[in-house]
Amino acid sequence: MRLRIDQTKWWETPMAALIFFTRLPFWRLCSPSKACYQHVVEYWPLAGWLTGGIMALTFYITSAWFTLPVAVLLAIIARILTTGALHEDGLADFLDGFGGGYNRERILSIMKDSHIGTYGVLGLILYFALLATTLLSIGDHEITTLTPSFVLDNADSASTLLLASTILAADPFCKMVSGQLIMFLPYARKEEEAKSKTVYVKYGLQAGLRLALTGLMPLVGWGWMMNQWFAVPFSSIEVLVAVPCIVFYLLYLLMNRKLQGYTGDCCGATFLLTELSFYLAFAATL
Repeated sequence: MRLRIDQTKWWETPMAALIFFTRLPFWRLCSPSKACYQHVVEYWPLAGWLTGGIMALTFYITSAWFTLPVAVLLAIIARILTTGALHEDGLADFLDGFGGGYNRERILSIMKDSHIGTYGVLGLILYFALLATTLLSIGDHEITTLTPSFVLDNADSASTLLLASTILAADPFCKMVSGQLIMFLPYARKEEEAKSKTVYVKYGLQAGLRLALTGLMPLVGWGWMMNQWFAVPFSSIEVLVAVPCIVFYLLYLLMNRKLQGYTGDCCGATFLLTELSFYLAFAATL
């Protein structure tokens, strides 16, 4: 069953996305209809502006008072608190399901279980270890190129801006990439079996353009900054754009072969893994 959103106000669906993808009290401002929640993926990158912005701003501010490792961990914690660990929960369930399941039914059953298993625990430990050390590697990169003196007065502030801007660009972009999952695969469960009781609706041309715009705008600005201020060649930036797309495609192949569809957990896992691949690729090019 699909509900129409023709009678809803234009701002209700974006608000539904912020309510769905964060734990901030946007629900106090309005109560979107169920139909709006079926279209939240269209505004997933827009929610990434907020979650990535909070993570980047937390790092930028705390780096002035704490050491780099502490600032990075505080930034990660800030995003987890903002999202309520929504995507991390999805990653754990995804790893448990695909790690311990031997067929479609078993994978779906494990993923729906609220208990976390060995694959989920080990996967989250390795994920956070890789995320933290990779962000540290980027933030600790020695800036040797000339940067605008009116923005950056020393190498430490340049490195801080380098990492903060990378976080702000990676979050919306990788959510845009991951949002393509609902266009490539059907939902693997029945609507009433979904954890959120909502099945995302495939988006049309207008929504797809909006998804692309909100996902690419921060990336374009970041790419210009990397090239002009930090002398990162555009060829390297093109590789950074390609790597998350390749990871997304490999995950799509896995889901298509094992599940012949996707779940909400798959979406969350895809986002975190594509984002991690972006950071890893960037750290490798510095």
